[in-house]
This record gives sequence, structure tokens and C-alpha cells, in this order.
Amino acid sequence: MSKGRVLIGMSGGVDSSVSALLLKQAGYEVIGATMRLWEEKENIEIEGGCCCHQAAYDAKRVCDKIGIPHYILDCRDVFEKKVVDDFVSCYKCARTPNPCIECNKHLKFDLFFQKAKELNCDYVSTGHYAKVEFSEKYHGYVMKKSEADKKDQTYFLYSINKEVLPKLIFPLEHFKDKTEIRKIAEENNLAVAQKPDSQEVCFIPDNNYVGFLEKRLQHPQKQGNIVLKDGTILGQHKGLIYYTIGQRKGLGVAYKEPLYVLKLDTQKNEVIVGIEKELYCNTLYANELNFLLDLNLTKAVEVKAKIRYRAKEADAILYPVKEGKVKVEFKEPQRAITPGQSVVFYINDIVLGGGKIL
Repeated sequence: MSKGRVLIGMSGGVDSSVSALLLKQAGYEVIGATMRLWEEKENIEIEGGCCCHQAAYDAKRVCDKIGIPHYILDCRDVFEKKVVDDFVSCYKCARTPNPCIECNKHLKFDLFFQKAKELNCDYVSTGHYAKVEFSEKYHGYVMKKSEADKKDQTYFLYSINKEVLPKLIFPLEHFKDKTEIRKIAEENNLAVAQKPDSQEVCFIPDNNYVGFLEKRLQHPQKQGNIVLKDGTILGQHKGLIYYTIGQRKGLGVAYKEPLYVLKLDTQKNEVIVGIEKELYCNTLYANELNFLLDLNLTKAVEVKAKIRYRAKEADAILYPVKEGKVKVEFKEPQRAITPGQSVVFYINDIVLGGGKIL
């Protein structure tokens, strides 16, 4: 007897492929679906890309191999509006976006979830490294970190609607290493067993985001001054889109010590630089908040906070939400806190939620 019908997102990669296999072996009725997100001509040559034509072809081969149906869902319009336009808009405002978080929020756990309901599915699934389980303490479903510490992807998932949690299955939740996943794929003769991981920005060929932005913005970038914090002018910048917080190389200015980008000032059109120790800060503010736990934040809470995917979690104090914003104070200074990136909060191994850094 089937455990229920599951719609699983198939990116054509080894993680989602093995996830589909594990679901079927566990007794679910599995339907595979690949979301068509981007025009193929833009990125068909990206090896391992999750948006390209090859991804759908690889996913179909896997579905045929394990004996489940496969569908392609045309989601290009929503992807363009919610992910690509947001990406360009952020850089235009001197913020550094994370398109994977926007894609998960609007596509993989919203539009995809709606499609699952149309197909009378009981659950949705992906190949993310994360856990969902019922918590007696919090009287509901919670998202927890994966056992694969280096592959844990909960940072990218904080922004999904908490109402989806009871319907989510992450088949890879108990695996600790990617080599285990590839071994299962090989043992079951899945053609994607050694396929490279997908690109971080799947819709940008060769990860050349500057070239992509230049085409999208369609006008020359305004040059301005590169300055120290005290206003001393050191040189000229090519345009704010060419710089990111923490950047050292390519500044084109001379100084007695190595310089890093500290801030992008859109009002003055300036790139503010300084020495490395000036990159460190104890405090940030965040908005566009989403919480996966029903905690009444009326007083400060001790959390672990993560300011980028590759950053280590750090001890911090999360202050109550006021006017749609929170304040976060770290016990130890953090390097290169970047507006536009997400800060994600954890209580032990449970995802509390997160927001966009201001």
C-alpha cells in the first residue's frame, strides 16, 4: 500500500535523482517534475546547470530508469519576475542578492507546492540537505539542520512558508556525505552518478554576473570616487555594480596597506574602502523577515546566526521585531556583513527564521 503521492523536484542532478529513488523504495507513489526556469539559449552549455535543457533530459532519464512519470513545468515567467528581476534590482541598489533563496521561496516551495496540490499529491520533496520533523516542544513541524554539516542547506530554506513544512519530505536528511549519495546512484545505474554539482547562479553563463548585469541594465555605469572612511579620495571606480563588500582585488588604487571594500554608498556614488580590521562589525539590522517557529519575540533571544552560506554560525542576540526589522548583536565581530545577503537564525539545530541584511 502506498504511503502517499509525492511530487519531487528533479533538477537532473544526483541529489534529486537519488531522492526520487529513495522515495520509491520507501513505498511512496512518486512523480518527478523539472521546472523550466530559463531560456535554454542562455545557459545550455553550463555543465551541471539546473536551469538548462540538459537538466530536464537527465531528469527524464532517471525517472525512466526507476519507473516513475516525469513532467516539465514551464515556470519561466515567475522565475524571471521573482528571481532574475530581483537579482538585477538588488545590484542596481548596491545590494548583493542570493537568487537561490528567492527561487526556493517563490518557485520550489510555492509554485511547485501549488502544482502538487493540483496533482492531488500528499507531499512535495526535493534533494535538499535538511530535515523536517514534528516537535513536541514547539507543538508543530520544524526545520532542522541536515546531518551532513558541510552540505546543510537550511540557510537557503529559511524563507519558505511554514505552512508547507508538514507536507515536506527531504529524503537525504540522514546522509552525512555526498559520496554516499553518489555510491547509491552508481549501485542503481543512474546516469547522473558523477554529474558535477549545479552552478551557484544557474542562469548566468560561466558565473559572469557582471556581464549579465551589463546586458540587463543596458546603459553605462556611472563612475565615481573610491574613498577612505574620512573622505580621502584615492581614485575612481567604474560603477557600483563592479564591487562587493570585502572585495580586495581589482580596486586599482595604491595605499600603504591592503584595502578592502567596506561600503557602497549609492547616494554619493562612492566606493568606501579601508583596511581589513575595518571589515569587522558586531551589529546588523535585517528586514523581509520570515520565521518558521511561532516564537513571540517580545524580548531578546540568544541564537546562532549565519550571515552567508559559507560562514560559520556565530553566537548572537536577536532583539524583538520593531517596524518590520530586527537587530542582531554578535558576541564576536563578523567579517564583511553584506547588505542584500540573508542572515539566518538557529536555536540549537532548529531553524528559527531569517531576513535580509540592511
